[in-house]
Amino acid sequence: MDYQPVAVRRHARPHATKHSAESRYWRQFKHPVFVKEYAPVTSIHFSPAKPHRYAVTAATRVQIYAPRTQKVTKTISRFKDVARSGNIRSDGKLVVAGDDTGLVQIFDINSRAILRTFDSHKQPVHVTKFSPLSHTQVLSCSDDTTVKLWDVPSQAEAVTFTSHTDYVRSGEVSPCNPHLILTGSYDGTMRLHDSRSGECEMIMSGKAASASPVEAVLMLLSGTVALSAAGPILRVWDLNAGGRCIRALSNHQKTVTSLAYDANAGRLLTGSLDQMVKVYDISTYKVVHTMRYPASVLCLAFSPDETHIAAGMSDGTLSVRRRQLKSFETSMEYTTALKTGTYETFLGGTLPSVGQGHVKSKAKSKPAGDAGELRIESRRVRRLKQYDRFLKAFKYSAALDAVLQKNVPPTTTFSLIQELIHRDGLRSAMSGRDDVLLEPILRLLLKHVTDPRFGDLVCDVASLLIELYSPVFGQSPLVDSLLLRLRKKVLTEIQLQKELTKTKGTLEMVFSCVALATVSQET
Repeated sequence: MDYQPVAVRRHARPHATKHSAESRYWRQFKHPVFVKEYAPVTSIHFSPAKPHRYAVTAATRVQIYAPRTQKVTKTISRFKDVARSGNIRSDGKLVVAGDDTGLVQIFDINSRAILRTFDSHKQPVHVTKFSPLSHTQVLSCSDDTTVKLWDVPSQAEAVTFTSHTDYVRSGEVSPCNPHLILTGSYDGTMRLHDSRSGECEMIMSGKAASASPVEAVLMLLSGTVALSAAGPILRVWDLNAGGRCIRALSNHQKTVTSLAYDANAGRLLTGSLDQMVKVYDISTYKVVHTMRYPASVLCLAFSPDETHIAAGMSDGTLSVRRRQLKSFETSMEYTTALKTGTYETFLGGTLPSVGQGHVKSKAKSKPAGDAGELRIESRRVRRLKQYDRFLKAFKYSAALDAVLQKNVPPTTTFSLIQELIHRDGLRSAMSGRDDVLLEPILRLLLKHVTDPRFGDLVCDVASLLIELYSPVFGQSPLVDSLLLRLRKKVLTEIQLQKELTKTKGTLEMVFSCVALATVSQET
């Protein structure tokens, strides 16, 4: 019978926190770039058109950044007061912004010239946005409690809504219907307006007694679900059911200030004053990832190509996290390759498309023989490790010395000790040693005496060592000092276990009292 090598026992390790595929994706947004502004960053908006430049609003200016270099390409500073809500049109050519004087202005993004000015608002305008479906309409929401829809060519008001009773700090036009406008106000309500009737068609609010100011609203791409952030609570509303609240989520500790979703509206990002940005799976509304920032988050934006996450903070810091696109993601952008069709059809479609790359396989090709060919496989002889060779020759002491080296993992060392116990050879392996040969054994016991994986074996080896060498204890200062350290460590571990037992008993009493109190309340 062939010699069987020592089977190294694999002990169960403590469960390590493994990142899910979702978390690994969001962790790709790294190497944040921090840009310091002069005042809090109140608004960030990415252009829907490539190259997806983004407008950053802070103090009395709107700055246009290039996504590749994170540098300012244009600065619009023609404001008399604090600028608000810089928004780029879907074609990337115009920018609209409001300010604290109540003025709404439209600029050419290249020349920075003022193209239109709307001055009907009497108080600061915190929301200015282009309609995503109608490029000639602009939405504005003001602290004078009014919501206006402007016609850009005629420079006139298309419709004005006056249903809110307090500051209107959030709003947007529906992404699937240019006549529906969703707004949120400090009166604690979110309202759905229709520009055709000029009236408020739906009112959504939390508990009337404790309605918090609505800081942000968002409508999903389907146009049937709306989100609102009031205080630390994120609410989900079903518009088809008459504005019924179907979810209320409270995962932030402080007020939620901004909402954004990715290009496919499958993930929702929320920024809060608690310096956290949380990512939700919209299908389940569960938090799948959390990002921490150095200051309170006031605004948040996600680039349409899903490569940048920009956040503006209360201390004037702009943070931009970037993700490198994978090779298959970049190749998807070039789906319009040249195709003639005639030559491919003639060859039966065997040729790839023009410009299509090939990835060479790393696997070695196996030679294919004839159908009736007999193949004889050679069997490689497995080399034994050093301790296995000593063990095969019944040199137990040398085998033990071989696993007491520093480069041998403890699982291998204790597996061999277990094998020696099974062979009844541990006593002979440990006998006849001087203080130099006993030192590695004592250091091994001292290192792993508190390890629950090897505790039993350590006790067995220590008992045998004391039995064999107790008559000569006191003759070697090195051995005596190691034994004293081992004794002290064992006593410390025993004391710790006693304290843990007391704590466990105390917790069991607390849990039982809570359970009894719960049962008595239910009855």
